[in-house]
Amino acid sequence: MLRITDLQLPLDHSESALHQELLARLGIAAHQLRVVHVFRRAFDARKKNAIQLVYTLDVEVDDEAAVLARVRPGSKIAHSPDTTYQFVARAPRPPALRPVVIGFGPCGLFAALILAQSGFCPLIIERGKPVRERTKDTFGLWRKRELHPESNVQFGEGGAGTFSDGKLWTQVSDPKHYGRKVLEEFVKADAPPEILYVSKPHIGTFRLVKMIEIMRENIIALGGEFRFEQKVEDIEIDHGQVRAVLLSTGERIAADHVVLAVGHSARDTFQMLHRAGVYVEAKPFSVGFRIEHPQSLIDRARFGASAGHPILGAADYKLVHHAKNGRSVYSFCMCPGGTVIAATSEAGRVVTNGMSQYSRNERNANAGIVVGITPADYPGGPLAGIDFQRELESRAFVLGGGNYNAPGQLVGDFLAARASAGFGAVLPSYQPGVTLCDLGSALPEYAISAIREALPAFDRQIRGFAMEEAVLTGVETRTSSPVRIRRGEDFQSMNTRGLYPAGEGAGYAGGIMSAAIDGIRVAESVALSIHC
Repeated sequence: MLRITDLQLPLDHSESALHQELLARLGIAAHQLRVVHVFRRAFDARKKNAIQLVYTLDVEVDDEAAVLARVRPGSKIAHSPDTTYQFVARAPRPPALRPVVIGFGPCGLFAALILAQSGFCPLIIERGKPVRERTKDTFGLWRKRELHPESNVQFGEGGAGTFSDGKLWTQVSDPKHYGRKVLEEFVKADAPPEILYVSKPHIGTFRLVKMIEIMRENIIALGGEFRFEQKVEDIEIDHGQVRAVLLSTGERIAADHVVLAVGHSARDTFQMLHRAGVYVEAKPFSVGFRIEHPQSLIDRARFGASAGHPILGAADYKLVHHAKNGRSVYSFCMCPGGTVIAATSEAGRVVTNGMSQYSRNERNANAGIVVGITPADYPGGPLAGIDFQRELESRAFVLGGGNYNAPGQLVGDFLAARASAGFGAVLPSYQPGVTLCDLGSALPEYAISAIREALPAFDRQIRGFAMEEAVLTGVETRTSSPVRIRRGEDFQSMNTRGLYPAGEGAGYAGGIMSAAIDGIRVAESVALSIHC
C-alpha cells in the first residue's frame, strides 16, 4: 500500500472532493484506485475562519511502482509502514514460575495481555476490586463522602486511567507502532472504531469499564489468573534477585519475574520497596489546581463560528507559561466537557483530578493548572515527595471543611488575593462539594505567585480564560509519580534482578497510552528472559 500524508481539505468538504484531491495527488485515473483507508484524520484550527481537515490515507492502486516513480519530491507519498504487532517470543509451554504482574492499570493490563498472548500465563495481583465493584465504591466518596482506601479513583482494576478523560494519544517515541497495538486491542474490546484514525482519540469512563472486563476475560482465557483485593506487602529478594512476593493474606508466591505496574499513588508500595533495598529516587512532578470554564467559551475561542461542529467536538487546549520566578506553569490533563473529581486514596486528604465521558457533553471544561517542582523543593530523601504531597492534600482537606469537600475560589478573587463568597456563572462540578475560601495558602508561595502570573497570560491566548467567575478547585498533586524506580536497558531494576519497574508509578509513563506502551515493552523483556 501507499501512504499519502498531509492531504488538506476544508472542514465541510464533500466525499467527492476528498476523492478528487487524492487522484490529483497520485496522478491517476479513478479506475486505477482500488482501496482507500483513512489512517489518520486531524484538524488544523490555527485559522478559526478556515479550519482544515488533515488526512493521512493508505491506498491500493494499480501499478504502485509506476506511481512512486513519477511522484515529485515533496509530494508526501511513500510505502505504508507495517504496523502489525510482532511478538518477540512464544512460550512452548507455561513456565515453571509464571511471571507476576502487580497492578492492573493500563501498564499492567498490557503487560499481562502480551504475556498471556505469548503463552506465559501471567498471575495478576491487584490490591483493589474488579472494575464494576470499584466504580460503586468510587461513587460512594463522590455521593456519600465514604472513602474506601483500597477501592477508589487510584486503586482497583483499570487503574487511575479508568476515571479520566480516557485520552489515547501520547508524544512518546513509538518506532515499533506499539500504540497501534494498544488501539487495536481496545477496538477488539468494544471501543469505538474511530479511535483508530482520529488524531486525539479518547474513550471516557463508562466505556472503559466494559472494555476492561472484556480484556480481563481474554487474559483469563489465555491462561492468566487474577487475584483481586490482595496487596503485595513485601518482596523477597536474595542476593539481588527477586524470589517471591508476599501477599497481605500471608501467602508466599514464588516468582523470579515480577512486573511492578502499581501506579503513581502506591505510596505504601514505594515505602516497602525502599525498605527492601530496591533503588528508588525522588523525581520532579507538579502541583496546582483544577480550573473550570464554560465549555462553550473554550469552543468559541478555539473554533470561532465552527464551534459545535460534530467533527471538531468539544475543544481542548494546551497552555504553558514561564513565570518570572523561574517556575513553569502549564495546563495538565485537560478534560473537555467533563467534570472535576475527588481522587484521594487516603483518609483526611483532598485530591482533585479531571474526568470526561465519551460524549464530552457536560457544561464545563476543566484542566489542571500546575507548577513544576523538583526534589530541591522537598529535600529529605527519595520518598520526600510523598510527604510533600500529603502535606498539601491534608491542608486542602482542612480548607475544604474536613468533610472531603474541595477548597475553591473564583479566578477573579484568586487574582485579587481575597476569599470568595459565592459562585457566579460557573458552577463547580466537583462532588461531594466545594467550599469557597482563599486558596492562597493551599500551595507554596512560589506556586501561587506563578499561577497568578500565568492566568492573565493564558487569557491572551484564550480570551476569557481569566474570567472572574471561572472556578479554581484544589489541590492537584497526583500529576505523576513522586519517585522513579530506576531500571536498566533490559527494563529490570538497576539493583534487583527479576523486578521490572513499569508505567506511571515507576516514573516511566504519563497517561493511558504511554503506560500501555511501557507495559508492552516490559512484557517483551520478560518474555525474552524466561526460559521455558
